[in-house]
Amino acid sequence: MNQNVQAHTSAWVTFTYASFAASAFLVALGVFFLPIDLWMKGYLAMGIVMLVQTCVTLTKTLRDNHESSRFVNRIEDAKAERLLMEVSKAA
Repeated sequence: MNQNVQAHTSAWVTFTYASFAASAFLVALGVFFLPIDLWMKGYLAMGIVMLVQTCVTLTKTLRDNHESSRFVNRIEDAKAERLLMEVSKAA
């Protein structure tokens, strides 16, 4: 059972945080300077916050499903390996 898990570099993590912060700031700035009523700006801001929240939730759910399927595969691989070891001992 070979696990090829690589951690992200600190540069990549910093880049993703900076990208998220910059995009959130620029969208907020754009909504702030829109020539529309305050209630419309509030509605747009609420939609943006909900969109970000659902993106985070969706990403976590997909990651959790992938991780759980990997764990099941590892258990199945371990069972198959144990069975092969028992067969090779009997021969």
